Amino acid sequence: MSAAAKPKPENLWINLLCNLIIPTAILSKASGDHLLGPKWGLIVAVAFPLGYGIHDFVRRRRFNFISIVGFASVLISGGFTLLKLDGFWFAVKDAAFPTLIGIAVLASMRAKEPLVHEMLYNPQMIDVEKVDAALNERGTQGDFQRLMDSASVLLALAMFISAVLNYFLARYLLKSPAGSEAFNAELAKMHWASWIVLALTSLPMMMYALWRLLKGVGKLTGLTLEEILHAPAEKTRAEAVSTNSAPPDSTGG
Repeated sequence: MSAAAKPKPENLWINLLCNLIIPTAILSKASGDHLLGPKWGLIVAVAFPLGYGIHDFVRRRRFNFISIVGFASVLISGGFTLLKLDGFWFAVKDAAFPTLIGIAVLASMRAKEPLVHEMLYNPQMIDVEKVDAALNERGTQGDFQRLMDSASVLLALAMFISAVLNYFLARYLLKSPAGSEAFNAELAKMHWASWIVLALTSLPMMMYALWRLLKGVGKLTGLTLEEILHAPAEKTRAEAVSTNSAPPDSTGG
């Protein structure tokens, strides 16, 4: 195996399942006394983002940002549930996480690896080596840095909007006494409603930031979108097979 061999790209859907969807479902649906109970519900829910984060670190030798956020969010939500804190604290928590992510995105803009690289300019999706080579060839690294700064600001803005919406959503939905069956039902409704809010507000902003980034990279490098993005593995294998199986070009004689 070549020393430059890269690990398999991360599966986004498995990431979301292990870090967000499954833990949320366990906390809201399976942590009642009739199933796992609050203690084991918390333990099982936390195990998913923790286990995924460890597995991803062993495979790729880098910390998974979403796993860290997912683990902390599930742990705090479970802790609040065990302590029977009222809805106000859940609202604060749901607003605090995207706020902290937004601040971290802005604070990392001059770091060696800004968070925007992990969230948008990801080497699993974008052929970073090809883009960097084209930027160096054209001498447009300064313009590229300004483009990344703009993407970071848009990402942070999306997080701040999400924080405000999450807070008011939690305050609107969580009204029953903490620890009651009605409160657990409201908590489940809040978690799924927050996904809908995310899909309708913050996610479009993030997609717009990605679109602007890809469009800007294309202008600065002269590369097409197909050249900027990594080709699917199936397509790459098919092209390799086609090349290897093609008959040699003989001119006769």
